[in-house]
Amino acid sequence: MTHSVRRIGRSLAFVLPVVLVLSGTLAVTSVPWAGGAGDSRMLTASSQNVSVPAVARTPQDVLRDRLLADLRAKDPGTVLTQLQREVEARPSLGRHCMSIARALGRAAVDRFGPTRAQQYSKPVCDTSFAAGVAQRSQGS
Repeated sequence: MTHSVRRIGRSLAFVLPVVLVLSGTLAVTSVPWAGGAGDSRMLTASSQNVSVPAVARTPQDVLRDRLLADLRAKDPGTVLTQLQREVEARPSLGRHCMSIARALGRAAVDRFGPTRAQQYSKPVCDTSFAAGVAQRSQGS
């Protein structure tokens, strides 16, 4: 009896993998991998909504966005002081200080109006904050 069980086991050990491989191959070939456009059964990834890899943000962009967010909660004088401290701590941001201060000035006009925004002006980054206030006030 052990001999017949052993023979059946060997036969299954040989036949079963062959059957699995063939059925898997047949299943894969029956899937419409490159089916026609009219085949609605096929689920494919959309080539139109492919996400673009995120672009690394520069330190000055991160700082500007953070300060603009702070401007929504704090007064411009506090935010300008933060800008000055950041530039002192990281001198590489110095060449971007004027553009950041100008953006803060424009945002301050949007939030407080031109007269009140100008009251917060400080000599940070060569009065670029005041230049931003003036630009936004004139509609530029």
